[in-house]
Amino acid sequence: MLCAGQAGDNPVLEPLLETYRGQQNAKRGFTLLADKAYSHPSTRARLRARGIKNVIPERIDQKQERKNKCQHGGRPPRFERDLYKKRNIVERGFSRFKKWRGIATRYDKYALAYQGGVLLAATILHHKPI
Repeated sequence: MLCAGQAGDNPVLEPLLETYRGQQNAKRGFTLLADKAYSHPSTRARLRARGIKNVIPERIDQKQERKNKCQHGGRPPRFERDLYKKRNIVERGFSRFKKWRGIATRYDKYALAYQGGVLLAATILHHKPI
């Protein structure tokens, strides 16, 4: 899904999950691997309500807040370090896109033109040997 360049990714998570749920492969359970930008408690609550497992590292300020509450802070969210390491594949894909100056800086004025550029870059990168 494409959102405004200055907008954060977290608000787009809910519509993205709705789109995914409508697909055939959504009947199987999956685990969401996300970075610290998705670590907000409301995001975790929405994922928990949907029954979606997630591996999201906890931000330092959230850890500190939980520790300040002592025993009332609750337990830390589940985090599987080995599973999170697989997110490296996604980050390497993003870094390949950043070599395309127009994609990285989003020069295109219209979303449709930008999306076309991303699709063109993805097609070329897919067929180009690493």
